[in-house]
Amino acid sequence: MTPNASSSAAASADFAPAPGAGGLAKLVLIAADGARAELYLYGAQVTSWVPAGDSADRLFLSSSAQFSPGAAIRGGVPVSFPQFAAQGPLPNHGFARVSDWDLVRAEQLAGGAARAVVRLADSAATRATWPHPFTAEVTVTVIGRTLEIGLAVANTGATRFAFTAALHTYLRVGHVRETLVYGLRNASYRDKVLDRDGLIETAPALPIDRPIDRIYYAAPDGLMVRESGRTTSIRASGFPDTVVWNPGPAAAMYDLEPGGYARMLCVEAAVARAPAALDPGAQWRGAQALTAE
Repeated sequence: MTPNASSSAAASADFAPAPGAGGLAKLVLIAADGARAELYLYGAQVTSWVPAGDSADRLFLSSSAQFSPGAAIRGGVPVSFPQFAAQGPLPNHGFARVSDWDLVRAEQLAGGAARAVVRLADSAATRATWPHPFTAEVTVTVIGRTLEIGLAVANTGATRFAFTAALHTYLRVGHVRETLVYGLRNASYRDKVLDRDGLIETAPALPIDRPIDRIYYAAPDGLMVRESGRTTSIRASGFPDTVVWNPGPAAAMYDLEPGGYARMLCVEAAVARAPAALDPGAQWRGAQALTAE
């Protein structure tokens, strides 16, 4: 896709897009209590989240991240759609994260929360690689200590289609080796590093002590990521799976700075094991809420 950093002419916003990194259009959402998030229309990607009362960002954004048409932004919360990872014929993680989305609205709600809704619809470019009419909406809400991101997909065509998807959340941590993930015990998972499936998590607290790339099936809706001095709780709805990923120190990624792996942990709400299928006129919804405890 070739994003043009434009927003819908029909959009009405309290928060207006302004040029961000690379000249890409960005929204800065600020709640009444000071909680804030940054959202790029390119990729519908949240790149920053600072809870109310904090000064430190809770999302990891690589200092080498590329903010340019055709490149995925390394960090924040990329949207994988209509394909998760390399599980299909499309480019890795699909086209949504490298497409320009239209702004529907961005406003401060009566209760003080800041919210933005952005939309992506099929086009000649998307249909060239994935021949289905659709609309996708991402809703970002920030208030207090919580950031919530919702994804809604609608089938606007005449035939059934299926997709996989994820909210590829990069959490910023002090050091990944001192970070534990709670809540996955007894969940079945696929270990992509070992290329083994049908494993069962036995650890009450999962340490990130090696490169890890796991898809947990039917994972519990509520998880906790704990490190020295702070905890982030994660609650998903609609997404049946959870992905835990960290590439480790040997990873060679042009858009991840040296040592960057140690400051990030991805805990992703996903539709990964089995595709979601939508009949004509049907809609699917999923969301992930992050709370800084």
